[in-house]
Amino acid sequence: MAAIAVVALALAPALAEARRGGGFSSGSRGTRTYQAPPPTTTAPGGATQMQRTQTAPSAATTGAATAGTAAAGAAAARTGMRGGLMGGLLGAGLIGMFLGAGLFGGIGGFASILGLLLQVALIGGVIWLVMRMIRGRREATAGGPPNAYARDMQQGANPRPQMASAMGGMGAPRGPVPGAMAATPAVATQPLQIGESDYQEFEQNLHAVNDAWSRQDLEALRRLSTPEMTNYFAQDLKDLRARGWTNVTSGTRLLSGDLSEAWQENGQHFATVAMRYSIVDVTTDASGKVVEGHPSEAQEVTEILTYTRFPGEAWRLSAIQQTG
Repeated sequence: MAAIAVVALALAPALAEARRGGGFSSGSRGTRTYQAPPPTTTAPGGATQMQRTQTAPSAATTGAATAGTAAAGAAAARTGMRGGLMGGLLGAGLIGMFLGAGLFGGIGGFASILGLLLQVALIGGVIWLVMRMIRGRREATAGGPPNAYARDMQQGANPRPQMASAMGGMGAPRGPVPGAMAATPAVATQPLQIGESDYQEFEQNLHAVNDAWSRQDLEALRRLSTPEMTNYFAQDLKDLRARGWTNVTSGTRLLSGDLSEAWQENGQHFATVAMRYSIVDVTTDASGKVVEGHPSEAQEVTEILTYTRFPGEAWRLSAIQQTG
């Protein structure tokens, strides 16, 4: 029973990572990759920090990252000591079972009752350690130090315009976002003006990326996203195939969206927008059985998406961040 519980807990996070982007915050935002995008009306809680990125941290974040790594190492050492002790106790329990005493050794006396309680606690500890390892792996892949990211979320007020769309569903500008915070501007960047045609292109890209993902069309994804994001999509599709799963989305409908920030650096344009949309998202196994989602019921998703381009080129998806 303990083994089944541990396996179920280990697989639980995977069940929530079938959709496009894997449920991670992935990609790059240029020099602002490690800065929190300003919250908007659509995503007032802001975005989670990058968990997958190819952008190296700046010198400003290296010291904090090193301190975080040292703390993680100390925590791992303490966990290792506990794990060794608990592993020995578990081994003793299994030996007792194989020698005929049973896993719990019976409850014929007070000492046996204590042993029973100890081994029940051991099972709970094993489950706790598995969850710690899962969280540790995710934290180890995070692109930047959480404390530095949180500080960016609390610096300065900066109103953001409401995102417009010729297709409707997002409305006209509604002025400043109450309580919205802006990240500290990166060095050598300049503000960028975003127009109606840009908003339309962002929305079209949202539909096109979801459709290409459902078709497992990597060539289309290469045209619609940066090489970094295409690599993440390819790896996520590979992981799904390894499980024998297929994820298909349909009926994408934009409900609301607004601009978080837009800037240019070294001749490259960036725009980060919050989008809330409804989508039918279903995952099936090799036999066609639904393992996640519903084949006809839509769900709402809110993401913070960053697009990039060079002047004269089309916008391409550069990052997907989950909301906080």
